[in-house]
Amino acid sequence: MKQQEQAASNNDSFWLPLFIVVIGAFAAILNNSSINVALPKMMTIFGVSADDAQWILTAYMLTSGVVIPVTGYLGDRLGTKRVYLICTAVFTLGSVLCSLAWNNSSMVAARVVQGIGGGAMMPVSMAIVYRIVPREKIGLALGVWGMAAVCGPAIGPTLGGYIVDHLNWRFLFSMNIPLGVVGLILTHLLIAEGPLRQNLRFDLWGFISASSGCFALLLALSEGTAKGWGSYYIVSLFTFSFFALLLFIIVELNHDQPMLDLRLFKSGVFSISVFAGSLITVGLYGGVFLIPLFTQDLLLMTPYETGLLLMPAAIVTAIMMPVSGFLFDRFGAKILAVAGLTLTAWGTWEFHNLSLNTSNHSIIILAVVRSLGMGLAMMPITTAGMNSIPVNQVGRASALNNVSRQVAGSFGIAVLSAVMQNRQVFHAARLSEGLSVHSAAAGLMAQLQGYLAHAGAGAAAKSTMLAVLSGLMAKESLVLAIDDTFIVAALFIFVAIPLAFLLNKPEKKDEAPQAPADAVAREA
Repeated sequence: MKQQEQAASNNDSFWLPLFIVVIGAFAAILNNSSINVALPKMMTIFGVSADDAQWILTAYMLTSGVVIPVTGYLGDRLGTKRVYLICTAVFTLGSVLCSLAWNNSSMVAARVVQGIGGGAMMPVSMAIVYRIVPREKIGLALGVWGMAAVCGPAIGPTLGGYIVDHLNWRFLFSMNIPLGVVGLILTHLLIAEGPLRQNLRFDLWGFISASSGCFALLLALSEGTAKGWGSYYIVSLFTFSFFALLLFIIVELNHDQPMLDLRLFKSGVFSISVFAGSLITVGLYGGVFLIPLFTQDLLLMTPYETGLLLMPAAIVTAIMMPVSGFLFDRFGAKILAVAGLTLTAWGTWEFHNLSLNTSNHSIIILAVVRSLGMGLAMMPITTAGMNSIPVNQVGRASALNNVSRQVAGSFGIAVLSAVMQNRQVFHAARLSEGLSVHSAAAGLMAQLQGYLAHAGAGAAAKSTMLAVLSGLMAKESLVLAIDDTFIVAALFIFVAIPLAFLLNKPEKKDEAPQAPADAVAREA
């Protein structure tokens, strides 16, 4: 009885440990999302091409994809607190190495180290949240935790742009060092260790097949646009990943202690949650990818100015995540998910009306509406799925969830990039057809050529006129291509809306989570 009372007392004081976990996860995501804007600077300093510099991002993503599947096993075998401490230490070490990098190769190697720790922090931190928070308050807690996942990509470009413009780019990495050290100390002091499962056997073939399959799939998705989707290299990667993941499924379904328990998908609510969450992730990455492209390439804003433009949307998401979690604990996921997905889909769809004359005010309003829906829907959908899983399987479920989101994010960027490029070629061809000598634009072309000749262009007036029109057509075709791509991104979210109707209201549970009680009993 005394142990149960002590466990209950611990459950009432979960907010500080939760805050520690959120800060660590937020630092990892914020760091990764802020690196994009520093790539041009690194290209200049290291003297490398864009393809070489891109590996600074790709190395982290691939490493995360390899590490995430094994986090569930490590948490059960070593304890979630111990694994989180290791992840934080490795991420901090990687940040130190990144801040000291002297060329592109050393930076890529340091990012691999950083990716080992940072990639595992999200699934392990989710498992910790489920262990320290009472089930009846899990919606609000995961809403606070989810702020890291959603706000990091929104704030990262703003912070990165400011640091690159006003400070040294190395500060992007060195700022993680004090956060990592403080996180290590506070985690050690304030978070109790969870129960250990000493009798677990490592699923070697499951790890090899999952890691190699995820690595090949993520590499193919990240390199497909540059190398060509039909190239031998990309087709070989897709083929290898297919057979590796097929082997993984066979191994896991026939293993008594699988690394990732695919039988969790027998839960209809969990399956719906993972699938719907993956669709949302595609829509989320669509906005993260397309809006900066529009503002920076077409409106000629700096990354810092783009970040400021999108800051109101990030603030709205930060507010809505815990609010939606609070509402989830009272009303369940269905109402919130349907309303949030509808707002997100509508906001994403309305972005297909962007033009070079679109005001900043209009972009802010649409981004805020979209973020309002995203913040309302994302955590209830995730929480409903995780709540359908037994507590002792939460670590494995968290790994499955995060692997799915990782693949969905890469898939979304790859698909939307391909759509945008194809539609840009299409619109450029259509606009070129409209500029023939027999078209209505022929008079305008003649007037422009005459103006240039009068301005002193002389014999070069015609070639100058064609160059000007070519530039205008390129910009307009890119605008139209981005508009079309937003329609595709919105369709992914629209598909998720019917799935939200299948989410059940969570069961009310009065008992405290088992894990903290076990931890207290073991310490006693």
